[in-house]
Amino acid sequence: MKSLVLGLVSLLAIYSVNCDVYFEEKFPDDSWESKWVYSEHPGKEFGKFKLSAGKFYNDPEEDKGLQTSEDARFYALSTKFKPFSNEDKPLVVQFSVKHEQDIDCGGGYLKIFDCKLDSKDMHGETPYEIMFGPDICGPGTKKVHVIFSYKGKNHLIKKDIRCKDDVYTHLYTLLVRPDNTYEVLIDNEKVESGNLEDDWDFLPPKKIKDPSAKKPEDWDDRATIPDPDDQKPEDWDKPEHIPDPDATKPEDWDDEMDGEWEPPMIDNPEYKGVWAPKQIDNPAYKGPWVHPEIDNPEYTPDANLYKRNELCAVGLDLWQVKSGTIFDNFLITDDLSLATEVGEEIKRKIEGEKKMKNEQDEVEREKEKAEKPDEEDDEDLDDEVGDAAPVEEHDEL
Repeated sequence: MKSLVLGLVSLLAIYSVNCDVYFEEKFPDDSWESKWVYSEHPGKEFGKFKLSAGKFYNDPEEDKGLQTSEDARFYALSTKFKPFSNEDKPLVVQFSVKHEQDIDCGGGYLKIFDCKLDSKDMHGETPYEIMFGPDICGPGTKKVHVIFSYKGKNHLIKKDIRCKDDVYTHLYTLLVRPDNTYEVLIDNEKVESGNLEDDWDFLPPKKIKDPSAKKPEDWDDRATIPDPDDQKPEDWDKPEHIPDPDATKPEDWDDEMDGEWEPPMIDNPEYKGVWAPKQIDNPAYKGPWVHPEIDNPEYTPDANLYKRNELCAVGLDLWQVKSGTIFDNFLITDDLSLATEVGEEIKRKIEGEKKMKNEQDEVEREKEKAEKPDEEDDEDLDDEVGDAAPVEEHDEL
């Protein structure tokens, strides 16, 4: 393990020459308590975080992170770092999430703020620059949020990115490039990518329907028309209902008291429905009319959709029904290759975590198997006692 840590430190030293690491947090000890600030916003019942590697891990010390510790609570914790802008640079936001409690409903995302953040008053309505990470609530919500603030409004990604919903650690990475493209990765594997303008509604549409254009009055968009030569058969018109020919007037019917008797109505077997002429191809058909479009006068391109003028803080602002999620391995940098290398080290740790979990599950299975014979013996003993009871009663008699 020491060689692994030294290797990672050396790797970070090499990359630090060529890139900027704006923020990194791996929660090695209790020192996080002096750097991270709990919100005291009124009206919310906030839960506390604790430092833990969880129930299964690769290394009990190296794998420690911040774990939610109270059920049905809001969580609001943040820390600040030296302000920076990603102007003309890539921006990489990366962190790991482990829902070892098999989460049913709760957030696993982070938020990045500018320097106006009041950490002690952070809450759900506090303005932020970026919100990124998994969110799970029941079977219907299992997605990765990617939300950017633009001109004072939060914009959600228009694509559906599914998050991981098992109990193991997973690494979430967001890359935003200065050419207005982006990538979302989970465990160093790309799961979504595209263009910021296409996948968010930052800007008005480039084209709009021409308000001065109208469909010509003589435009015929009927693909078929009634056949003018088709005539309704003379015997077509039959009533839908007829008096029941088999019905008879009840013997006790009194016309003076009950009124004139009429037989009940039944469906007419000769009824053919409403007649309509058959359809034929419309010789005047011109196809569907397409509303012409024009350039939207309200549209202005923005080459700086990617740019955040000031990033200064990161926070966990979320709600969880069942606690137990562990947040770790925070990294904000301008170098995807560095984030990828760090991610590969984390993935190797995850393999150890899975190994320990499998071993724990096997021990539990063996324990259950060992308990079953005792249960069967108890059942056999009950049967023997039950069989013997009548004999004892007979002896007493």
